[in-house]
Parts: sequence; structure tokens; C-alpha cells
Amino acid sequence: MRKCARAFTVLLLSITLGACQAPSTVGKSTGDRAKLSEINAELGAQYMRNREYQIAMDKLTKAVELDPRNINAHGTLALLHAMIGQHDKAEASFKQALRIDGENSSVLNNYGQFLCQRGRYDEGQKLILKAVANPLYANADSGYYNAGACAMGNGKLDEADGYFRKALEIDSSMAPALLQMADVNLQLNRALQARAYLQRFSGVATMNARALWLGVQIERQLGNRDDEASYALQLQKSFPDSVQTKQLLESKPQ
Repeated sequence: MRKCARAFTVLLLSITLGACQAPSTVGKSTGDRAKLSEINAELGAQYMRNREYQIAMDKLTKAVELDPRNINAHGTLALLHAMIGQHDKAEASFKQALRIDGENSSVLNNYGQFLCQRGRYDEGQKLILKAVANPLYANADSGYYNAGACAMGNGKLDEADGYFRKALEIDSSMAPALLQMADVNLQLNRALQARAYLQRFSGVATMNARALWLGVQIERQLGNRDDEASYALQLQKSFPDSVQTKQLLESKPQ
């Protein structure tokens, strides 16, 4: 029998769900159905985080059936569809969530990010900026980060710089934003600033292949051959099969 306790969120620890099944819905009132819908939505989100996608899909589909106006269920279902490459279904779920509440900042942010990842930069940016315009939105740092990534994908580096700065004003240790700022500054030929952001990144996160490759390029731009070689050695040793190592080898003089 599947041990399902680890899949539950704190909210659900006090609920007994035999074999990971939500309680029966037979004869339940509208209020009960709404509560069961939220339970299934929470379970679906947890299973999705655990990469148990089929179970997550079952739970989220059930959540929507129980309460068609559960915006959390629709929003999470949209993310799951996007994660497994069902882009049309993802967009349909995002749109349904916004029909329920067109001002929901979490949905606006996630839908905007989804559109930007699909290359629909202007549409996505508009939704993300609407999300962060809400002064009560608790995840504005995420919104500004997504706006920066969207602008960067659209080739608008100065605009991306501004959004990443806003994200870092909210959370100065936001590792992805620090790494993006290193990249943006490198592309804008501001190698010293790029180095500073990469050093800040290394203080809060483990250096991954992308970070090490940025280090190579930054030190190369600054003419610091020793540090360039050090980053290159770490990259080849730790990530020999990475795209970045391939780029490094291709960039070396023949």
C-alpha cells in the first residue's frame, strides 16, 4: 500500500485519507464539496511537487469537478498541464481561472510567465505587471523576476535589468535574480558589475554549470586569465556533459 502521509501538506495532516483517496462526495452539501475540492487541490499540488503527475492530475481534475469555481484548482491544473507539455490545456485552465477572478495576482503572474516562455512576450509582460501592481501581492519578487526574464527573452536587457533590481529590492538574496543580473551585465559589457552579482550568487547558492560558464566569460572579458582558468576547470570537472562545457570547449582557440 502506498504510504501517503509524506504527500500531505501541513494543512492536511489531521485528515485521514485511506489509500490517498479523498472522502466520498455522495450527499455532500455545496459547502462540503467546496472543502473537499480544496483538499483535492492541495493534494494535487503536493503530488505535482513530488512529480507524481498522474495522481496530481486525478486530484486536480476532481477538485474542479467538486467546485468549478475553485480558482486554486484551475490555476494549479494549468501549471501541471504546462509542466507536462499540454500547452493548449494549460492556457484553457489559466483563462478559466481568470474568468473566476481576473484580478488574482498569482494566476496573472503564472499565466504571464507561461506566455513569455511560449514567446508571447508582450502578452505575458502585461499580465505579470498587472500582478505586481497589486500592493497586497505577497510574491511580488517572483513577479518582478518573471518580468525580467520575459524582457530578457525579448532582448530588452535594460528593461530586464530594472525588473531584476526590483526583485532584489524585495529579496536581496534571491539567487535566480542574482544570476540573471550577472548575465545581463555581462551582455551589456559591464563585467565588473557582472562579477559582483556572480559573487553574491555564489554566497547564497551552489555554483551550477551556468554560473561557472558566466564566471569564465566575465573573467575573460576582464582579462583575468587565472580566474578564467579556475572557473573553466571547475566547469569541466563538475559538469563535463553540460551544454556550458560544450560551449567552453568550442570557445577555446584551436
